[in-house]
Amino acid sequence: MKRIGMLTSGGDCQALNATMRGVVKGLCNTYKNVEIYGFLEGYKGLIRNNYKLLKAEDFSGILTKGGTILGSSRQPFKLMGVPTEDGINKVKAMKETYKKLKLDCLVVLGGNGSQKTANLLSEEGLNVIGLPKTIDNDLWGTDMTFGFQSAVDIATAAIDCIHTTAASHNRVFIVEIMGHKVGHITLHAGIAGGADVILLPEIPYDIKSVCKALDKRSEQGKGFSIIAVAEGAISKEDAALPKKKRKEKIANRPYPSVAYEIADQIKDSCGCEVRVAVPGHTQRGGGPDAYDRVLSSRFGAYAAGLIKDEKYGRLVVLKDNDVTDIPLEESAGKLKYVSPDDSIVQNARALGISFGDE
Repeated sequence: MKRIGMLTSGGDCQALNATMRGVVKGLCNTYKNVEIYGFLEGYKGLIRNNYKLLKAEDFSGILTKGGTILGSSRQPFKLMGVPTEDGINKVKAMKETYKKLKLDCLVVLGGNGSQKTANLLSEEGLNVIGLPKTIDNDLWGTDMTFGFQSAVDIATAAIDCIHTTAASHNRVFIVEIMGHKVGHITLHAGIAGGADVILLPEIPYDIKSVCKALDKRSEQGKGFSIIAVAEGAISKEDAALPKKKRKEKIANRPYPSVAYEIADQIKDSCGCEVRVAVPGHTQRGGGPDAYDRVLSSRFGAYAAGLIKDEKYGRLVVLKDNDVTDIPLEESAGKLKYVSPDDSIVQNARALGISFGDE
């Protein structure tokens, strides 16, 4: 008998169910008897001993289903050492739940913060395996996270839809795409959607350079432009500020988001008619695309193999299109940023795409 705990933590994404299905199918093809304890609402369920005892058939038919059948919640890593409102020691409670259920392993599907907590539990002596979930694709140590490609597809579709309106009315359209700290979704969707300007958190922009790119298109007889903006995009001016002052300035910004601020700046500088479109949480929604279904199935099957081999404290990752694993501690607390020197950025520049920095 194998007793496996499983939870989905942090923001939801399209392929969580597909990945859990992969784990369970892999285990059921290895062991005759498997008990799956699904913790509800992420680490909150592990802390509160709130779970469902699931059967293999509970994971049937969910390959294409978005969201998570277990529910999720955000439990910031920096607050894991802080007791709950009713005084529960979170780490102690999670360990007690694990031991009470006599689990052989805890499988954690989550992004950077979730995997930091997974590593903490591993260091506390629990058998833990991490699976890399995040639409941002910012988890260090893996070439790809599940959920990313599906989010890119949705963001690209939003840009595609904007194109016809922008062209019809000769307007500048700004499409604001998810990504507070990293710009992988914006970069990929911007290229796939034929954006003329892409603004990322990792490459601070100068509004004069953005307007220069728009003016160049006008001079070429092109009456509209598409700007793909990550929600964490930052100007060179703000990037030069001390971190505390920069945060204060952004917090007190008299705009709903950076896209609206950029829109006003373009209107003032270029005299263009500008509109803003924000696809928002639709980028997390719906079912996983074909790529993520395959990736999640591979990740899940590999995780089942790690459990069989009793190889714990590992994060399942994709490297050069091969599924493998690395120590949880190797990834915990690190983000994978877009670098201005990345070949994909240089390829985009060669296509004439402006990043607003030159």
